[in-house]
Amino acid sequence: MGALGLSKVTAVLGPTNTGKTHLAVERLCAHSSGMIGFPLRLLAREVYDRVVAIKGPEQVALITGEERIVPPNARYFLCTAESMPLDREVSFLALDEAQLGADDERGHIFTDRLLRARGRDETMILGSDALRPLVSKLLPDAEIISRPRFSTLSYAAPKKLSRVPKRTAIVAFSADQVYAIGEMLRRQRGGVAVVMGSLSPRTRNAQVGMYQSGEVDYLVATDAIGMGLNMDISHVAFAGLSKFDGKRHRRLTPAEMAQIAGRAGRHQRDGTFGTVQFGEERRQLTPEEILAIENHTFAPLEHLMWRSASLDFQSVGALIRSLDARPPRPELLKADDAIDLAVLRRLAQEPLVEERARRSPRVRRLWDACQVPDYRKVSPDIHARLVLRIFKHLSEGNGTLPTDWIAGEIARLDQVNGDIETIAGRIAGIRTWSYISQRADWLEDPAHWAGRARALEDRLSDVLHERLIQRFVDRRTSVLLRSAGGRGAIDVEVDEAGTVEVEGHSIGTLSGFTFTMDADARHEDRRRMMAAAERALSAEMTRRAKALAESGEGDIGFELGQQAPHVRLLWKGARVAYLAPGRDPLSPRVRLEAGASLLAATEKASVLARLEAWVMARTQDLLKPLMRLAALAEGEGPQGIGGAARGLAVHLVQGLGVARRESAEAQISALSRDERRWLAKAGIKIGARHVYAPAVLKPAAMQWRVALWAAASHFEGPLPSLPENGPVSVPVDPSAPKAVYAVAGYWVVGDKAVRVDLVERLLDVLREQAKGGAPVIPTGQLVSMVGLSQADFSRLMVALGYRRTLVQPEGEGAEGETTVAYKWKGYAANRRRAARGEERKPAPAASPFAALAAWRSG
Repeated sequence: MGALGLSKVTAVLGPTNTGKTHLAVERLCAHSSGMIGFPLRLLAREVYDRVVAIKGPEQVALITGEERIVPPNARYFLCTAESMPLDREVSFLALDEAQLGADDERGHIFTDRLLRARGRDETMILGSDALRPLVSKLLPDAEIISRPRFSTLSYAAPKKLSRVPKRTAIVAFSADQVYAIGEMLRRQRGGVAVVMGSLSPRTRNAQVGMYQSGEVDYLVATDAIGMGLNMDISHVAFAGLSKFDGKRHRRLTPAEMAQIAGRAGRHQRDGTFGTVQFGEERRQLTPEEILAIENHTFAPLEHLMWRSASLDFQSVGALIRSLDARPPRPELLKADDAIDLAVLRRLAQEPLVEERARRSPRVRRLWDACQVPDYRKVSPDIHARLVLRIFKHLSEGNGTLPTDWIAGEIARLDQVNGDIETIAGRIAGIRTWSYISQRADWLEDPAHWAGRARALEDRLSDVLHERLIQRFVDRRTSVLLRSAGGRGAIDVEVDEAGTVEVEGHSIGTLSGFTFTMDADARHEDRRRMMAAAERALSAEMTRRAKALAESGEGDIGFELGQQAPHVRLLWKGARVAYLAPGRDPLSPRVRLEAGASLLAATEKASVLARLEAWVMARTQDLLKPLMRLAALAEGEGPQGIGGAARGLAVHLVQGLGVARRESAEAQISALSRDERRWLAKAGIKIGARHVYAPAVLKPAAMQWRVALWAAASHFEGPLPSLPENGPVSVPVDPSAPKAVYAVAGYWVVGDKAVRVDLVERLLDVLREQAKGGAPVIPTGQLVSMVGLSQADFSRLMVALGYRRTLVQPEGEGAEGETTVAYKWKGYAANRRRAARGEERKPAPAASPFAALAAWRSG
């Protein structure tokens, strides 16, 4: 960092919604390099995504306690204030929400950055106007710029909870109060989104996304909403005006109220704030507080919290004394013991620490361990035990944490059962390991553990989001009040045919798990009708999910549709799911229809498990040869079956049992006799033109293979209509992809497609009749073998390498008559080559005699 006073320092001060952060991002991108420190990991990630879109991912880094993305040539750094790499010189540097320097817990970090962190060419301090006097005293050379709020924030009279308008954020100051308000609004208004400081960024974003999309119209939050959330909020309602700040219960300051109320009305859209009546207590804002919030006038900050950044690592005692140093200026107050210093004081008395932390490197390592955040919010004594164990491992052996210990701790957290509080506690625990994994000098494979921790946090966050939806967004039990008078619930029924009725009037039908509203429903009634239907569907969905999970094979089927997704799974004739691409064509994924979103998570799981079992059983029953080939392709074949057979197996699995011989000729030529025997025993036939499994050409297997291809191919257009009885030939739809005929087991010739096993049988007959160059006369029996007309049969013979000719049949009474016949093109050429003494060339790979040549040579 540049030294104090060597760069231009600008303090941009003002209330919320003044565009301060946007200005800092613009200035960052205008410089050759830069860094911004934020108060929240969520904010750092949000701005990181914005700068990546401008500068590209190779130039932008993200550094937080739990996440580190640093490309080799990164020039722009978005960080939490604690994680800013102060040893890196950048052209531009900014600190966001600098008034947090007055915070008892984290204030010393922001104060240190305000005093010491500098850009080479430009430094920007962003914060509340209450910071102005301290900036003038501490940074006398700084230019102070005031930014007015873009929109008006005005007071609205107190409201009952049942009367708060849509797009309202209700702010409470305890988890119990958040839950109580959320459940009440769920019953009255259908659902809410929840935002609390204990939520992970992923869960918080998912909840905010639900609110932003309009799925719910209300947000219930703690004061965590005050920073980092820019949403479509029209009104902020305080359900409480006091909070516990870690030491005592106290009333919010007007500046704190304004920080929260300022979430209402963003950019140039005005907003309102007020209180909501909840419970017995009556909360009122004073006229002085209302005036201060509306006019953004607050008492100036008088002090910032400070802790020395010049630390003495000669001994643990010297380190503690340096941390206890007195502030150098009257505007700075010595910070109370943060969790890191509180833990250090406790560990200083431990015999292990006294024994091992005697030299500067070990003292530094002890202090690094004390910096591990207490995301779990347990007591300093409990957190100190974790830090002590970390230091113990770091001060012995190779100085890294044992792999089996880390694996065990992460495995202990890898559970998705439990309520909201339990899941949130596990997320807090895994965040600790995410932080530890960012210390490359503590772990043997930090990248691996960072990935493990991040993946688990994401999974737990998704589960927590689902738990919050289940608790606070109850679509199935939303109350539909009567239009007249607003009293009494409307009776809703679902009959056996799936018709959903409200007081005797049909509003739609339920097919499988999908509700379809009547087409003639008025637009203004649709939301009310949907709420009524969802109320009825709760018990019915549960019953159907249980019935499907316990259903027999005959109740489940499938259909091939003309539009993607092409393969729908049916239960009692109703669509309940569809097939999507999986890891290979034989392993499609089952996805439930959108209507199944009303099912509980356990019900979804049981339905999916039953449908997946049905798909697997059908594949194993109809496509046994392909299952054996799939196992061989995965390396599970017997000894002596090598790469050539496995390569051919891959071809056949991808082709779902049928492959053109010319595409697999390299593998076929390399097959040993043992491999040929194994393939034959597995039900594979190597023909002159095709390699295929005859068993999978049966009608039921053919239809299922087409379904698997449609699921795996990403094909969007309509599928051709293939007869279910598997005829020997079918007409070709010119708009359909040729691949679907190939996978169905047909060879396309012109506007007809002939089943490949019949083509190979025809070639066997032709080889016998064409011996010695004899012409083949197309008898009625020969033509009917492939189900073609004479004209189509002629095109097939030409495609097989024969030329059309006229011959005079033998026998009495045949003189003077001629008939159409076919001669193998290669026979005459071979005779001429022999007369010239030329060596015979090997048969082409695609010729009907290639297999015979391979058999003779092998």
